Amino acid sequence: MQRCAAWVTALKKSPDKTPNADLAFGLFQREQRSLFGEILDWMLTPLLLLWPLSLALTWWVAQGIAAKPYDRALEYNLRAMSQLVQFAPQDVSFTITREAQDLMRSDDTDLVYFQVLGPKGYAIAGEPDLPLPLGDQGPNLGMPQLRDDMMRGDEVRVAYMWLQAESGDGPKVLLQVAETLGKRSTLATEIIKGVMVPQFVILPLAVLLVWLALVRGIRPLNHLEQRIRERKPSDLSPLDVSLVPQEVVPLVQSINDLLERLTASLTTQRRFLADAAHQLKTPLAGLRMQADLAQRETNPTEIHQALGQIARSSVRATHTVNQLLALAKAETTGRSLPTLKLDMAHIVIEVMQDCVPRAMDKHLDIGYEGPQNVPAECLMEGNGTLLRELVRNLVDNAINYTPNTGVVTIRLLVDPFSGVQILQVEDSGPGIPAQERALVLQPFYRALGTNVDGSGLGLAIVHEIAQQNGATVEMGDAHPNRKPPGLLVSVRFPPRENENNTAHHP
Repeated sequence: MQRCAAWVTALKKSPDKTPNADLAFGLFQREQRSLFGEILDWMLTPLLLLWPLSLALTWWVAQGIAAKPYDRALEYNLRAMSQLVQFAPQDVSFTITREAQDLMRSDDTDLVYFQVLGPKGYAIAGEPDLPLPLGDQGPNLGMPQLRDDMMRGDEVRVAYMWLQAESGDGPKVLLQVAETLGKRSTLATEIIKGVMVPQFVILPLAVLLVWLALVRGIRPLNHLEQRIRERKPSDLSPLDVSLVPQEVVPLVQSINDLLERLTASLTTQRRFLADAAHQLKTPLAGLRMQADLAQRETNPTEIHQALGQIARSSVRATHTVNQLLALAKAETTGRSLPTLKLDMAHIVIEVMQDCVPRAMDKHLDIGYEGPQNVPAECLMEGNGTLLRELVRNLVDNAINYTPNTGVVTIRLLVDPFSGVQILQVEDSGPGIPAQERALVLQPFYRALGTNVDGSGLGLAIVHEIAQQNGATVEMGDAHPNRKPPGLLVSVRFPPRENENNTAHHP
């Protein structure tokens, strides 16, 4: 027989909240967001960002559209002037009448310049200060080309062409015609105005239509909110998902799942209250009856016996209340309690040590078979309070139903490979018939033929805590070939989560 005791005290102190901390929390607390406003922002922000970009692209396109007709006119003038260039064997001449020159420059908006540059770099006619083009003159001989340049501080568009005699011999001549950009800028501005004015009207209209579309789009959410607000507090029926948009169906389904869990929780609470009232009614009525009898008795011996009955009834009532509270904790708050890495061997040994005095009062042989410490890689993730309650109820049940001079054995089996742990509590009591083993896991059910005081909640508490830890509870005969057969309760905890483990079950 092995016995040990371990006492662990954990003190957790939370820092006091100061007014300054509350003020800082209030200052940095995030404001509640509006779904309508956020969708509107995400729709209008790209629109407002793209609008200036569209204007810039329109300006660039308008410049190209405005330049094309004037470039063609400039090339036409260049070709017409090329016909006036005359090539001699050793010389070049250019003849243009004063009327033709005045007609070419009779533009009310732009200034037109031309230049005929001879083979030796001197100006035969036109403006001698017109800038020269860059690059080789050979490949583009006889083909008009366009470039942007500066003339007397103004931006100009220049059409130029290199000329040579048809025979291919003789000097080369550069012919250039330049024009300022006034008409081009005016045309581009008119195009931009024609595009921008409609946009100034369309953009506010688009914003209004987007706002109206959003108002119409979120109307089903308003209807859903109204339906929920109009519900009675007692109405926990699921919401109809066919009346909501497809995008809101997951939210409504989550609400329905919450309502379903809330219904189950309320049902459990109602059942608990009803069972508690039923179970407490009998011992309380007995206490009252025994107190009344004690008041009527005058014999000191009878009074002493009545007080003893009152004490035993109060103990049973206290035990029932404690069991009800433990069951309520396991059913309602077990999943929200904190979990830690726990050594199941320490818990079992600690609970067994607490139960040794009760076992000695009945002259029972109580023992523990298992490791003193569980390997570090096999520590269990769980809540220590609930696991102690599970072990305590199993050991209390075994002690209560084992007759005097009987044997109670607590056994812990650990598989170091998979981490599977099996807790077994074996006794030499009357056992539980096979047809009743599933029923004793329900609250307040007690096997027939037992004369032991109890509330019928011990194994129900064990079953509830085991379910929350993913464990299974199995019952069988401890000694099948003996009378009485005894009871063997096994709680099998799941293996640790590790894909590389090989499951070797103990």
